[in-house]
Amino acid sequence: MDDRAVELFVESINRFADRVDGIGDEQWARPTPCAEWEVRALVNHVCGEQLWAPHLVDGETIGQVGDRYDGDVLGDDPKATFRRAVESSTAAFSRADLDALVHLSFGDVPCRVYLDQMLTDAEVHGWDLARALGEDAELEPETASYLLPGVVAQEELLRSSGMFAEAVPVGDDADDATRLLAVLGRRP
Repeated sequence: MDDRAVELFVESINRFADRVDGIGDEQWARPTPCAEWEVRALVNHVCGEQLWAPHLVDGETIGQVGDRYDGDVLGDDPKATFRRAVESSTAAFSRADLDALVHLSFGDVPCRVYLDQMLTDAEVHGWDLARALGEDAELEPETASYLLPGVVAQEELLRSSGMFAEAVPVGDDADDATRLLAVLGRRP
């Protein structure tokens, strides 16, 4: 893990934001590969994660942040709200001490671990959003290669969280992007 992770996160979440900018009024209710979310709920989830980031990077606890980002955080102008949230989260990670502890729901971890979680969320949900919008759904190869070892190492923990479907089998010759999606229960 290195500072390249910050750059990968900024690139990934900005690709996601570009997709959000292109969502047509009729597309917000489309289904996504995340069975429980339509496009607006998926974007709301990722936006909420971006809103939390500056607080957690700055050392606040879950309790201190409280419930301010529960429910619909997108409001009446979801595209502008999403862009503001991204600007705030990318600024927070860009100035962060990646070795400092952040206080997550499951315990205290180095900021770089939290950053990897946020990068995974941005990249994989970006794929989900692209699929929902009927766009080219490709993971960025460098990001997939960076994330895959950590996701594989934590596969049992991720699966036990109940937030991921069962892994999808892929061939031994599958590239890292395909393998990452498959481990996270997505059908590439």
